Amino acid sequence: MKFFVDTADIAEIRELEATGLLDGVTTNPTLIHKSGRKFMEVIAEICAIVPGPVSAEVVALDHETMMKEAAVLRKIADNVTIKVPLTIDGLKTCKALTQDGCMVNVTLCFSANQALLAAKAGASFISPFVGRHDDNGFDGIKLIEDIRIIYDNYGFDTEILAASLRHPIHVLECAKIGADVITAPPAVIKSLFNHVLTDKGLASFAKDWEATGQSIL
Repeated sequence: MKFFVDTADIAEIRELEATGLLDGVTTNPTLIHKSGRKFMEVIAEICAIVPGPVSAEVVALDHETMMKEAAVLRKIADNVTIKVPLTIDGLKTCKALTQDGCMVNVTLCFSANQALLAAKAGASFISPFVGRHDDNGFDGIKLIEDIRIIYDNYGFDTEILAASLRHPIHVLECAKIGADVITAPPAVIKSLFNHVLTDKGLASFAKDWEATGQSIL
């Protein structure tokens, strides 16, 4: 399973990239707003840090303008993935871009039927929102499971990019189901390292090593 981080915070991206675990980055207008920086500059800097796919989202709602925005964003770097909404115009744009060799991430997916449409439009990635689905009384993990079944039934190449993950259990369940990619905030990814028994074990080893009076260096 690939790990993407959902942020526009350059420091966080550099830290995670240094672990060797980071496969890509997703951004959206909200994350760009939080960064307080210019959109194009942020995307260019992220693309220079992370060699994998970096999602840059169009903000237009109509197909023609989406294509114009995508043309600008594609010039930033070869690893830019154009992010489009799951609308009729978004999928028209998806089809046109993928036919031109561009990676496309279709976002704001909340049903398996929508995911089916995105795959038929040739999407590189489909982004079902697990946490937001849960927030509204639906089962976000079941959504991932349904999409996995449908994609396997028909051999679609579209990768399931499980988004809006809120905690480690979301990551675990997505991995068990077979999501191709997860994207999560830095704090969620970092939380995967944590376990109380790891902390206790390290403390015990450190105490015993100190008692030996030895030094490796």
